[in-house]
Amino acid sequence: MSNPAADARSLRAVCERVLAAGEQQERLIEALLTLARSQRGLERRRPTDLAPVVADALRAAPPGGARIERSLAPAWTSGDPRLVERMVTNLVDNALRHNNGGDAGAWVRVRTGTERGRPVLRVVNSGPVIPADRVETLLQPFQRYESRAGGPDGLGLGLSIVEAIATAHGAQLTAAPGPEGGLDITVAFPALPRTPAATPARAPSRSARRRPPAP
Repeated sequence: MSNPAADARSLRAVCERVLAAGEQQERLIEALLTLARSQRGLERRRPTDLAPVVADALRAAPPGGARIERSLAPAWTSGDPRLVERMVTNLVDNALRHNNGGDAGAWVRVRTGTERGRPVLRVVNSGPVIPADRVETLLQPFQRYESRAGGPDGLGLGLSIVEAIATAHGAQLTAAPGPEGGLDITVAFPALPRTPAATPARAPSRSARRRPPAP
């Protein structure tokens, strides 16, 4: 504003930088709030099937880039649906973002199902080779592996939020280097006593239908 030579183009460029900075701050605050909410534990639990949550996250993923392979079998657990959705979104986004820079051979494999009676979500992606001793640090806040091909807007909070949500649900998170670089992440949730099933609404009996309304 103090530059007398500034024109509409330079003012527009400044405004765009301010808007971009504001959007990044908004994402940071939202991520920190999610992390804090996850670390407080769960306020509510509802039966949740991981398979449709993952399917929705994959449909929302940007087109192009890595090839996505999916195998989605029912995997019922009990938890906070909003936090489970955020965990799945972070895992899918992390797998797509930190890949082989969109190379033709880049891939992401996502699977849901049951192992030893426990509902399981597994996300494996190709990408740069990560030393085994660095994997655990990536689950901590604001930690990113330097050689990973991420965009400049990464906050280093995605996987720490995943771990916090898993811990809040009593789930076991296992992370290891992928077979061809990248990461191999598995989250094993506690199982429900039985698979929830919708109870059909009962039609009123004939006697109830014939009974006149109370005055």
